[in-house]
Amino acid sequence: MKHEAQPLSLPQQLAYAAGNLGWATLLHVIYTLMVYFYLPPKAANIPQYITQARFFGVLNAIVLIAAAGRVLEAFTDPLIAGLSDRSHLKRGRRIPFMLIGFLPAAATCALMFMPLDDFSSTRNLVWLIAMQTVFYPAFSLYAIPHSALLIEVTHDEKQRLNLATFTSLAYALSSLTAAMAPVLAGAFQRGMSVDRSHGLQYAIVLLSAIAAVCMALPIIFVSEKKHSSSLRHRQKTNGAGEMHQPVWLSLKTTFQNPCFLQFVASDCVYWTGLNIVTTGMLYYITVLLGLKEEALMVLMMILLATSFAFYPLVNYLGRRISRKKLIQAAFVVFAAVFAFVFFLGRVPLAPYTQAVITMMVAALPFAFLGILPNTILANIAEHDMLTTGVRKEGMYFAARTMVMKVGQTFGIILFTILLSFGKERGNDIGVRMSGIAGFVLCLFAAVIFQKYDEEKTLREIERLKAEVA
Repeated sequence: MKHEAQPLSLPQQLAYAAGNLGWATLLHVIYTLMVYFYLPPKAANIPQYITQARFFGVLNAIVLIAAAGRVLEAFTDPLIAGLSDRSHLKRGRRIPFMLIGFLPAAATCALMFMPLDDFSSTRNLVWLIAMQTVFYPAFSLYAIPHSALLIEVTHDEKQRLNLATFTSLAYALSSLTAAMAPVLAGAFQRGMSVDRSHGLQYAIVLLSAIAAVCMALPIIFVSEKKHSSSLRHRQKTNGAGEMHQPVWLSLKTTFQNPCFLQFVASDCVYWTGLNIVTTGMLYYITVLLGLKEEALMVLMMILLATSFAFYPLVNYLGRRISRKKLIQAAFVVFAAVFAFVFFLGRVPLAPYTQAVITMMVAALPFAFLGILPNTILANIAEHDMLTTGVRKEGMYFAARTMVMKVGQTFGIILFTILLSFGKERGNDIGVRMSGIAGFVLCLFAAVIFQKYDEEKTLREIERLKAEVA
């Protein structure tokens, strides 16, 4: 019997997107501030809380800890995805997992920036590792089911593109929310007469609390019983209901999908390049341009305001032009932006002018790459479900997240390796070379994505839907 699911109302779409704002804020706090907080330049006036010793000449403790967290996620993401794909809980397949994960994720994000001692110590190192060990599984409990829910509460391409636009908007706002940390830290310094590191800590606590509230909204306002379309297509089963696979078999078959491999290989390379530059943002502002940390929030506001202005264009073109071609074009533009990082502070323009130009140009690919990849992935997952009869939307998002985080980890490692060649004013070649690395990786991502056959995937989806109808 066909299940008729109700479309989400506009307030419910916004509630769903708020969840994205919440979990993405936690990630951006970590990506933007973790390396800067624990491996600060001298001008930051932040104590050294953990050892700065290098292993194998280029790797340091903060890099090894970050990499270990991603390895942990490599196990938890598919496990949680498989469990949520197969679950038959009263409130649905996704919401119960989100309910368990959101508070521990927000709390441990803040606690990662709360070292026990105000000086470099082994206790601080152990504390950071312990908080990270709790954070990543809790984060996966929320983010993986939340992402998979997008497929189930959207019932056609128009709804999917609209909700992807809202979630992209939320993800973009999360970067601005995280960028508020230096400004909030300054306010706490002045209002509470504390030093810079404690001001940052109070700011991160506040941002984590805001993230937790946002993450609670889809749990409260989105009902899987009413809006999920889990039963909207007839499944190829033996008559016993939906077909499922064991977790690791589901992960294996996901990576055996050639369309997914083409998509995710390009995605991994792109996220490696993007995370190099994201991790370097505060260094670009303070070291290359000589601006204050607080400039980050203003620049992020410029980036997002310009990016949002492009959203109607993305939505319009995404319905009429190959999304594959739009994504490839965005990769090329981003590559040019990253290349410009090498020249920051050396161009005969005021530092703020250089920063503003960079952000305004970056806004265009930022808008396209914030919306379109999720719609591509949703199509790949739907095509697989229609072809095999196996429901594993959560696994597709988990597998993508796994590979994305591998790319982000490599990005952090590469950036910190480059820092060893120079991260101070007057000795900044390591910071500058990070832009060249991002340039090369974005161009490579565009080349890899050429192999994905979008037209064939969409054509087969329409044919399979017609057969089921």
